[in-house]
Amino acid sequence: MKVIIAEKPSLARNIVSAITNMKTKGGYYEGNGYIVTWAFGHLFSLADIETYNPAPEGTRGWTMQNLPCFPEKFKFELKKDQNKKVDTGVRNQFETIKRLCEREDVDTVINAGDSDREGEIIVRIIVGNANISGKNFKRLWLPDQTNETIISALNEMKDEDEYNNLANEGFARTYIDWLYGVNLTRYATLKTGTLLRVGRVIVPIVKAIYDRDTAIENFVPDIYYAISSKTDVNGEKTELTSKQKFDKNSLEKAKTLCSEYNKFPAVVTGKKVKKDTLSPPKLFSLTKLQNVLGKKYKMPMDKSLAIVQGLYEKGFVTYPRTNSEYLATAEQDKIKKIIGEVRKIGYPVEFKFKKTIFDDKKIESHSALTPTFKIPKKEALTDEEFIVYSTIMRRFAAVFCAEECIAQKTEIKINVGNLEDFALKGTIISQKGWTKFDDYTKKDKILPNLEKGDQFAVNFEPVEKETTPPKHYTIETLNNYLKNPFKEDKASSDENDDEDYRAIFEGLELGTEATRTGIIDNARKSEYILLKKDVYTILPAGRNLINSLMRMNISMDKYKTSQLGQALKKVYRGEIMISDSVKMAQDEIKSVFFAEKLPPEKDTDDGFLGDIAGKCPVCGKDVVRTRFGYGCTGYKDGCKFSINGVICQRVISLSNVKKLLKTGKTYKIENFVSKNGKNFSGYLKLENGRAVFDFND
Repeated sequence: MKVIIAEKPSLARNIVSAITNMKTKGGYYEGNGYIVTWAFGHLFSLADIETYNPAPEGTRGWTMQNLPCFPEKFKFELKKDQNKKVDTGVRNQFETIKRLCEREDVDTVINAGDSDREGEIIVRIIVGNANISGKNFKRLWLPDQTNETIISALNEMKDEDEYNNLANEGFARTYIDWLYGVNLTRYATLKTGTLLRVGRVIVPIVKAIYDRDTAIENFVPDIYYAISSKTDVNGEKTELTSKQKFDKNSLEKAKTLCSEYNKFPAVVTGKKVKKDTLSPPKLFSLTKLQNVLGKKYKMPMDKSLAIVQGLYEKGFVTYPRTNSEYLATAEQDKIKKIIGEVRKIGYPVEFKFKKTIFDDKKIESHSALTPTFKIPKKEALTDEEFIVYSTIMRRFAAVFCAEECIAQKTEIKINVGNLEDFALKGTIISQKGWTKFDDYTKKDKILPNLEKGDQFAVNFEPVEKETTPPKHYTIETLNNYLKNPFKEDKASSDENDDEDYRAIFEGLELGTEATRTGIIDNARKSEYILLKKDVYTILPAGRNLINSLMRMNISMDKYKTSQLGQALKKVYRGEIMISDSVKMAQDEIKSVFFAEKLPPEKDTDDGFLGDIAGKCPVCGKDVVRTRFGYGCTGYKDGCKFSINGVICQRVISLSNVKKLLKTGKTYKIENFVSKNGKNFSGYLKLENGRAVFDFND
């Protein structure tokens, strides 16, 4: 007998449907030489800090006394509920799996976790904690959940050992995220008195939105001048815009250049008209699908992922959490079969073998997202399911469209007085081809009827324009940024995406296709960011998170996150050990907990919430560190003495406040920032119960 452990009950049901004639039992199915059981996603999670470093007796809640925590060996425990008790259903299902694997008639255990690094370790952790030995261990790898694919995959299973590198990457990611999450979340929360969720990926995501919104708020528009000619030429409005631009103080120079240009006619120096074939866009990765659904239908990422995951579990589409827009060359027969079914429902498609469609070098684990040959009827889908499915289907039909998209491209070259060359370009689609099924976003431009040697009058004038601020992140632009945070902020070329795939395979991206949606959703639920329609903006709690981390010198930026992402890929490639990547994370965390003590003039350590700074100069009671700075504990009796935690963009350290309260004056403090952005140094002194600047040494 073979025991198949599916990651979820829905997958177990699909496997049972494919095998057929299986009888249901308590927590599993059996028949035809197979036993099929299931997990509920993660049955296990990493143990909490107290398992390794118990808090001192009498301590309630989080404490600095058991931080930081760096386990010598990570331990997994059955998942617990909010009351720290193991869920009965989780325990019972684990015991069922354990009992089934231990049966004497069972010789093979099969990992049927989702086909990614997370699914790989979910089942491994269950089997490991069940202490199963002496059995064959196989891997069921499913690109989709149709009956035919499941049966084929059951006949082609590889030994689980062949996926060890993928599992190692999964374990490394789990350990690193635990180290960051539990250590820095507790540290930051204890420091500030506010729950701050500090994670390896969530922080750089929130910071990207914070930085963009800050740039928009601080943007000061500026005036500049372009010079442009708009005239009627053979009945068509014709505009020539110079590459020259002038600042707001150079209007006269712009006028002078316009006068110079207007002395001459525009002369057509060349004209090219050519017939061209327009290529369709590529197949969908998860990110590209979410971009389209977000932009066109304002569909949030968590919703689009849930819908496409449901379509996958029903066998209608291939594995959704893919980062590739390409198909594997070995999938040609499968695609031909899908094309046959797609043709039956009216799409004029044909098989094509092109480098823009099939490219093994641009596939890491899974091929692009496509429909399967199991095509649902419209009435079997909800309205939102139909939107997502039809978007995937139309893209597939566009890529394999039998009719080419033919366009006439025209370029007219124009010279004005040998002073500047201009070019007018236009495209007219003469045969729609794939654009019948997928959007063609470039608008046609109507050009005047001109031939080489023709001349026409110009009328150049200065045109006042205003610089524009950056735009808020949208679902599409944030996704593009996260896929390659080091690429210039511009649309990626659909013709040459080598740079994007190099970034993915090197681990430069922030998050992955499998995790990114969930992390962004957590940031929304934590009220760090807001998604309205398809636009992201920062919320006050998000500002507080980033500002607090900056005050604590916790740098969870894209550079640190990408370094760890690259380390995970090195684990996957077998270049380093899990322990090597974990040590990188530990060293970063140590730098926060054991930061070098700075001299008083540079010190920014503001201690922990509730730390006593000294006695109040007004009423004599304790002054303690608060969420916003330092305040007197006698506030209930009416004492209003307080000191801001940040003055002129400078964190005021606990050591400086202690000296101020003891002697009436701080140490000299460096790096204050004035209103005009200049740095200055100075002291703080007490004057009439207030902290004021003192610039006397």
